[in-house]
Amino acid sequence: MRQRAEMPVEFAEVRDATADGRGVAIVDGKTVFIDAALGGEQVSIRRSRRRKNYDEATLLEVLRPAPERIEPRCEYFGVCGGCSLQHLDSAAQLELKQRTVIEALRRIGHVTPTRELPPLQSKTFGYRRRGRLGVKYVIKKERVLIGFREKRKPFIADMQSCQTLEPRLSDLIAPLIEVVGRLSIARAVPQVEVSAGDTTVALVFRILEALSAADIEILREFAEARGVGVWLQTGGPDTLSPVADTRPPELSYHLEDYALNLRYGPLDFVQVNHDVNKLMLRQALDLLQPQPGQRVLDLFCGIGNFSLPIARTGAAVLGVEFDGAMVQRAKENAARNGIAEAEFLAADLQQNAPALDFRQQRFDAVVLDPPRAGAREVLAAVAATAAQRIVYVSCHPGTLARDAGILAQEHGFKLQAAGAIDMFPQTSHVEGMALFERGKS
Repeated sequence: MRQRAEMPVEFAEVRDATADGRGVAIVDGKTVFIDAALGGEQVSIRRSRRRKNYDEATLLEVLRPAPERIEPRCEYFGVCGGCSLQHLDSAAQLELKQRTVIEALRRIGHVTPTRELPPLQSKTFGYRRRGRLGVKYVIKKERVLIGFREKRKPFIADMQSCQTLEPRLSDLIAPLIEVVGRLSIARAVPQVEVSAGDTTVALVFRILEALSAADIEILREFAEARGVGVWLQTGGPDTLSPVADTRPPELSYHLEDYALNLRYGPLDFVQVNHDVNKLMLRQALDLLQPQPGQRVLDLFCGIGNFSLPIARTGAAVLGVEFDGAMVQRAKENAARNGIAEAEFLAADLQQNAPALDFRQQRFDAVVLDPPRAGAREVLAAVAATAAQRIVYVSCHPGTLARDAGILAQEHGFKLQAAGAIDMFPQTSHVEGMALFERGKS
């Protein structure tokens, strides 16, 4: 069979870098995206894929490095797809993410904030309290791999630790590889979800076949020896159950600023970066300025992460969330913390927005914390509440920008402030926060 000729070595001046860690260059009149290259660098490359409007290339050598280039801390960087920015110092990462948010607002939403919020960042390694780890029994290696996917490949990276996971979770990867390898159904365990609260750790084993009595005993011994909660999931979230004859400890996190302790389940959504979550809450409440006697609507409220701190100010809060289990958890968290000023409602915010109960109610302010798809479906309902102020917390700059344009151009809100939140340092994931005020100039 004829071998395809290897692409030649080329040289490029990198003009800029993208949020996913690729350099951008123009080579022979065509845009080329170069893995792990930084703006201002001179590099040698080999094109790996040609497309109609751009090409992709592999970085061979950095001939003139950018001042912000650093040595990646993790030995798996470049193979594991979990991180894309470890070669860029943390200050430059933060600047890149801030620019990504502001440029998306301008380019997609056609809005510019009156002022930029300082980007939020805390520790840049060992911060991640949650992770969904892939599991694969590899026949050729005759062993189990557990970790994140390889970069732009479907394979599980061969790794023993993770620098972004909190150490309590990173230190479990190697023991998990050993314990899954001992199970009779090792080939039918596709993932393990790990979650760390302030004082406890939970592991959810996704299983596609029934465990034997010996398997159950292996997992029970592992839970006891490691001091962790072990759960099993055979299908959807409603199939979650603790491994037989165990009572896993509850997960929780403390918010010192508001004298709150919030409990949550091992599959509930919570922010992965606890320190940044606290900074985010502080900034959101500073922008929202809730006052005693005011009414605040918290959409996509989860377990009450925003609702309950707002209620601590004396404002009355209505939290709305699709997931009924998390709504119940929010109610329990309110009761456990002695908060009577927060109510919670289960509703599908993206499918049934026109029929939502809050449309006919008046609120002074609104918090939006939607998933990646954004909050487009509820914006008309939010505007109908006559709220004067909206704080929008986003996990996707593109949908934040789209929704910002809708709020400004269709509902008369002014984008007063916006900035990035570095919830996932070392990765291409960019979050943001924006403040909108009605009829402000």
